[in-house]
Amino acid sequence: MIASIDVDPQKTFTPLCPGELPVNEGHLIGAALNRQAEKATLRVLTKDAHPANAVWVVDSHDKMLAPLPHANADLTWVSHAVPGTEGFETVPDLPAVTDYDHVIWKGVEPDLHPYGACFHDIQEKLSTGLIEWLTSKGVRTVLVGGLATDYCVKTTAMQLKQHGGFDVWVNLEACRGIAEETTQSGCAEMRDAGIHVIDSLDEFHI
Repeated sequence: MIASIDVDPQKTFTPLCPGELPVNEGHLIGAALNRQAEKATLRVLTKDAHPANAVWVVDSHDKMLAPLPHANADLTWVSHAVPGTEGFETVPDLPAVTDYDHVIWKGVEPDLHPYGACFHDIQEKLSTGLIEWLTSKGVRTVLVGGLATDYCVKTTAMQLKQHGGFDVWVNLEACRGIAEETTQSGCAEMRDAGIHVIDSLDEFHI
């Protein structure tokens, strides 16, 4: 069975919320994610859900990416994806949350800032239940798209491969990255881990 995972396709990671963490063209991936889902039996949504008082929050972009002493919040970021705000909402063209087969909310605790959707903590000790849910449904192949390629998409794909043993395909037409350099290195890292990184669904085959 095939599952399609929409990783954090939220307005917070798009130019629609320029004061948060805008990824170039991030708001344009909805149609590609919908096409990806047509290849699958099950569709999963993951969303960042961060409190405004998180330990990693800084008040300006120039203070971001400073290292932190917290075990599960490694870098500073501006506030983003706060429930109830526009940034928390999904990008245009996607289904309602209740139309998905499974939803993961992550980063709810103020001292946890996970990137991958499979664990609540960076140390990868506390499962979100995603791997277990996919396994219980008989899923063997996973198509992954979302935001951003070089952070949450990469980490989610790596976790699915390394901890779940799934056949993982990252569909780049349904992703956007923060920076060219880290996107390229992230794709290389995924390929080295045995993940299929494809430019479009035309390359998807099982």
